Amino acid sequence: MKRIIFATGNEGKMREVREILSDLEGFELVSMKEAGIRTDIVEDGTSYTENALIKARAVKDEALRLGMKDFLVMSDDSGFEVDHLGKEPGIYSARYMGEDTSYDIKNAEILRRMEGVAWEDRTARFVCAIAMVGEDGREEAVQATFEGFCAYEIKGEYGFGYDPIFFVPEFGCNDAELLPEVKNRISHRAKALVLAREVLAGWN
Repeated sequence: MKRIIFATGNEGKMREVREILSDLEGFELVSMKEAGIRTDIVEDGTSYTENALIKARAVKDEALRLGMKDFLVMSDDSGFEVDHLGKEPGIYSARYMGEDTSYDIKNAEILRRMEGVAWEDRTARFVCAIAMVGEDGREEAVQATFEGFCAYEIKGEYGFGYDPIFFVPEFGCNDAELLPEVKNRISHRAKALVLAREVLAGWN
């Protein structure tokens, strides 16, 4: 069985990935921590795909240095884009207002900047790119989006990050109000992972 090392230290993200890929056959999914990999990665790409590839390559190199075999690395880079704000925070979503700034503060600031903006001008989306890098250097990447609106208020107890200020028209509520099993069918990460599964099905 080939091991998939998912390059993230975000427990919320790892939980989502495990749920979405729970029935993936032929692969064992582990986090960087579970694989015993620790490495500092500078994400200095200019797109989601570039950043995902940067992370995956770095983890692949460290895994090889540690003598690991029969593995591939998956990594995602995702972000929240608000059209009225010039698609901010975008690829800088995790570092918006500083890496150590809580999402409660980040979300409140985005809503402050969106005060008085009409609903039709509050279009927003989540974007997720997933990169796959094999121990032999093979590289593949996919990308998907989750369209909606920047909400008027913070709502919901589920999810993480910007979920509490993302309104999902299909369900008439904020992303963080959706049960995980619902979100994990329709989110940007779910859509990207479906595309990634198709790639993995042909991975040797």
